[in-house]
Amino acid sequence: MPIITPSLWFDDNLEEAMRFYTGIFPNSSIEHVNRYPEAGPGSPGEVVSAGFVLDGTRFVGINGGPVFPFTEAVSFLIERADQDEVDYFWGALVVGGQESQCGRLRDRFGLSWQVVPRRLFELLSDPDAARATAATTAMLGMRKIVIADLEAAVANP
Repeated sequence: MPIITPSLWFDDNLEEAMRFYTGIFPNSSIEHVNRYPEAGPGSPGEVVSAGFVLDGTRFVGINGGPVFPFTEAVSFLIERADQDEVDYFWGALVVGGQESQCGRLRDRFGLSWQVVPRRLFELLSDPDAARATAATTAMLGMRKIVIADLEAAVANP
């Protein structure tokens, strides 16, 4: 079975990003860092590429320069069990970044994340159409997803 590994293109801050991410996610590590040798083509010792693990998921990254910026067209979904976990990951990732909507944020490196509670998916797929619609409407008005606000919205659709 093939293994799919996300590959991320950073301008020139891959090493900083890896330290940031591995400091947030449990079960994370930097696997290897490849640097330019004395012969180049980049500055000797500068990071070219690296591999790292975030909570068991392997990533690779390169420092490719400002050619391909991250966009919200691709994001990483972090599904969490409860509000405390949502708050932790949201709060850690948004530092120096920017909030978006519906549980989305862009971190300080420009990478997009969706930090959502499992309860959101349960409410969005509620067999009662009025409750599912109320959950959808509530979510669309949120930046960070707040379970109590979702529950309040579906209580009296």
